[in-house]
Amino acid sequence: MDVSQQRFITMGELLLRLSPPNNEKIRMTDEFKVTYGGAEANVAASLANLGVDSSYFTVVPDSSIGKAAIRYLRSNDVHCSPCIYGDGRMGIYFLEEGFGVRASKVTYDRKDSAFALYDFTSIDFEKTLKGYTWLHLSGITPALSPNCRKLILLALKAAAKLNITVSFDCNYRSALWGWQEARDCITEYLPYVDVLFGIEPINLKDANGKDLKDGLSMNPSYKEQDRIFRALSDRYHFKAIGRHVRYVHSGSENSLKAFMWYDGETYESKTFRFNILDRVGGGDAFASGMIYAIMRGMKPDDIVNFAVASSVIKHTMHGDFNITDDEESIIQLMNQNFEIRR
Repeated sequence: MDVSQQRFITMGELLLRLSPPNNEKIRMTDEFKVTYGGAEANVAASLANLGVDSSYFTVVPDSSIGKAAIRYLRSNDVHCSPCIYGDGRMGIYFLEEGFGVRASKVTYDRKDSAFALYDFTSIDFEKTLKGYTWLHLSGITPALSPNCRKLILLALKAAAKLNITVSFDCNYRSALWGWQEARDCITEYLPYVDVLFGIEPINLKDANGKDLKDGLSMNPSYKEQDRIFRALSDRYHFKAIGRHVRYVHSGSENSLKAFMWYDGETYESKTFRFNILDRVGGGDAFASGMIYAIMRGMKPDDIVNFAVASSVIKHTMHGDFNITDDEESIIQLMNQNFEIRR
């Protein structure tokens, strides 16, 4: 399939990222490295770098910071014409990058941002989404405010009317909202979703009130994961579900593999072990890799391995974005081929 036939759009909050250099802690530093990111923006940038027509919808302050953030996205070939300049502040997050036995740490400062406070009921989402073939959303957005919950539901309903493929990354963040609140909210969205990333927090209770995911290990077997995927698919009729499994050897060395449900069958990827330069955005790179591979019409085994390889490559780059503009470099890693390309 030619990805030039696809038009992708995502919606979410664009964040200013501040991190001390050289793996320092915040209380040790007198300077910060500046970049921009956010779950949905990371997916848009990754796909744009791979040649997909990608657009981003957000609200940023009408200030030099907001304009710099949008300029950064545009420098990665993301179309930003749907973006809105509004009142309020820029959402921020601080990142202490881990090393060795010390894990990375994220501190959010995004309350009452321009995005969180915007009245999205004033937007005609059918008009905004017309002409797109794929919409991507995440569970971070509804955690930010009641207005943002309305945004997700309005966008999902418009996408359903326009027959747009919808992907949704659960992306639970305990620093932003509680488990039960998140589960109730995200579960409401699932009937509109075609491709799901992550399996928590989702309501999968049986007739006796027991959640079928209870007892699922952090390192599930193929059989365990297949059982959960089948239960989720039976209830919500997803075309695809993807989740990656992380093995932490240290703060700077991990392994990744993934499971994927696709057209009625579960697939398991290879396991990749690697060193970490910057972990943030790894999950978004997995999502963008899987979306891209589905768009390209790859075989299921290749889809799940391409997604994991995309995430692994992102871990070798500073910043939130997976700035990989060559599909072949990801395929090379998929096949564990590290020869120099000339």
